Amino acid sequence: MDHKLSVLVQVDLDGAYVRLVVTGCLTGANHHVLYPLVRRARTLIPPVTVTVDLTTAGHVEEGAVDLLRWALEHDGPTPGAGPAKVLAPVQVRAHRPARRHVPVPDGG
Repeated sequence: MDHKLSVLVQVDLDGAYVRLVVTGCLTGANHHVLYPLVRRARTLIPPVTVTVDLTTAGHVEEGAVDLLRWALEHDGPTPGAGPAKVLAPVQVRAHRPARRHVPVPDGG
């Protein structure tokens, strides 16, 4: 499976919201790419809350959501930055290696 991260940034021109809509895959290997986008979005229209919407993502690993939340909670103070929240899908899968079909030799 190709785990590419796709993000759409929605900015309300009236300053009501900033949303990062993730439509690709968020994994433990690529979650660090999303954090700088959130950090920059938080300074666009202060003090608006930035929402990271993972509900439309194709694949979300539980560990990646935890790492992203940890990074946002432990972010150093940025002058004028608003808060950020993460909307995770209802069912988040833990990373499991792909299963391979191994043929069983015929016993006869």
